[in-house]
Amino acid sequence: QVQLVESGGGLVQAGGSLRLSCAASGRTFSNYAMGWFRRAPGKEREFVAGINWRGGSTYYADSVKGRFTISRDNAKNTVYLQMNSLNPEDTAVYYCAADLYGGGRSSSGYKYWGQGTQVTVSS
Repeated sequence: QVQLVESGGGLVQAGGSLRLSCAASGRTFSNYAMGWFRRAPGKEREFVAGINWRGGSTYYADSVKGRFTISRDNAKNTVYLQMNSLNPEDTAVYYCAADLYGGGRSSSGYKYWGQGTQVTVSS
């Protein structure tokens, strides 16, 4: 079992930045692929960014590529999402996800999920 707790969300003006954190507890964090997803009001949950267990491979949704950066610190059992140049379309609840064998761009590739953190970008 892995428990995930997101933090760092909030209200920011367009063009601003936020850094989300996801603290993991339970099993050996360093063995897990991690991902960030988001759900905007009235929309389905969508993939944002992913990172493999060692952190050597990262991948992004086209909508955030060049603005968001995913990283992980296995010594701290934490994965981060640095979000720059935010715009109102980034407003959503952001979720952290983990999986031992899966990962990838689909939510079905992740077994464990956090409760989410709200990000609101004002224009």
